[in-house]
Amino acid sequence: MQHPRPIPSSRQFPDPDHFHDLERLGEEITQLAAHIHAATFQLLELIREFDEQEGWSGEGVNSCAHWLNWKCGMNQGAAREKVRVAHALPELPLISSAFREGRVSYSKVRAMTRVATPKNEADLLSIAQHGTAAHVERLVSQYRRLQRDETLEAENIRHAQRELSWTMDSDGMWLFRGKFTAEQGALIAHALESAMDQMFHESENEPDDVSAETPAGVDGCLAVPHPVATRRADALERVAEAWLAKPCGDRSGGDRYLLHIHTDVETLKSGGEGSESELEGHGSVSAKTSRRMSCDAAVVHWHETSEGEALNIGRKSRSIPPATRRALQRRDGGCRFPGCTCTRFVDAHHIQHWADGGETNMDNLVLLCRRHHRLVHEGGFGVSRNRAGAIEFTYPGGRPMAAGPDRRFRGNVVSITAGNRGRGLDITPKTLPPS
Repeated sequence: MQHPRPIPSSRQFPDPDHFHDLERLGEEITQLAAHIHAATFQLLELIREFDEQEGWSGEGVNSCAHWLNWKCGMNQGAAREKVRVAHALPELPLISSAFREGRVSYSKVRAMTRVATPKNEADLLSIAQHGTAAHVERLVSQYRRLQRDETLEAENIRHAQRELSWTMDSDGMWLFRGKFTAEQGALIAHALESAMDQMFHESENEPDDVSAETPAGVDGCLAVPHPVATRRADALERVAEAWLAKPCGDRSGGDRYLLHIHTDVETLKSGGEGSESELEGHGSVSAKTSRRMSCDAAVVHWHETSEGEALNIGRKSRSIPPATRRALQRRDGGCRFPGCTCTRFVDAHHIQHWADGGETNMDNLVLLCRRHHRLVHEGGFGVSRNRAGAIEFTYPGGRPMAAGPDRRFRGNVVSITAGNRGRGLDITPKTLPPS
């Protein structure tokens, strides 16, 4: 039996006014998107200038990307990409011009800057203006694969002799000199580069293709970014520690490796009279370095006469019991320094050092990565617990550090569009090309 087809009601017919409203809404979206792209270009311009002037270096952070993660709430990987793109744009005038005017999105620019040069940017930009972001990503991937294939044809130069020697200079610094075969050199360089990458990232959930092209930061005693050679020295130390801590290269707690530091309580005290400690067979270290190294280590109380004759040697005990360390790791999750995302290679820091009477309990402990642990001891930064029990950090001199992004500023769409118009940008719903 056939049923008659229902007669459509007036509500089922398209409403011309509704289509007009949707079209207007779509135009507002595309126009605002173009304004945001233009504003993102201005943001990257500011980021590049801030990074070039090292505006972040006095904050105790690792890099400009680390500062963006802390102050602006950006994901660490996304922040590094913004810094990378910001530094790439000045060499790409065509892409920069299109980006500045809101005619191309940040997603496309980010992809193009991975392979773009002044010679090929016009072709890449043409594809970006007539295709989707996915098209640009595929093109960049194919281009990079071609580059990798070409580099396979390069040959390594072999050295006939290999050697490694070291000595200590008059300042107590160690000097290493080596010559290696191509195979040895490649292996050592790869290990150092991997260690440098680990020290640079030291955070989880980052994209695999994030470029690490920003400086690694400042040391606790230095006011300038680490040169590459200095970071290689730190990486060599990391590789040596990983070998000595085998089978696991994690330096977090326990007897990771054995170094003998001969010191006394007066040197370890905050206002003690001692100025340095002896690192057995390897020179000496400062009192503050001694405090840092003894913060999370095994301690043996050794009583001796003024002539160095042993009177009594106590049992070795760990300054941080394993159970306390596990609870601390669960509570803190990683380094507590503002903005730091390091979850591995962390030390347990005594807020009040045990040499000054501080107890080894959860209320007096906080996890810090190796670099920020050094900043707190040797760099003049401070850490304390307030009356409410929250951990607080201070700059050298005592000025409080913000725990998170700056809350003084709020987003303002009107200011973005007005700012773009003030820069002479004529952005309309047609600014973004159809794709």
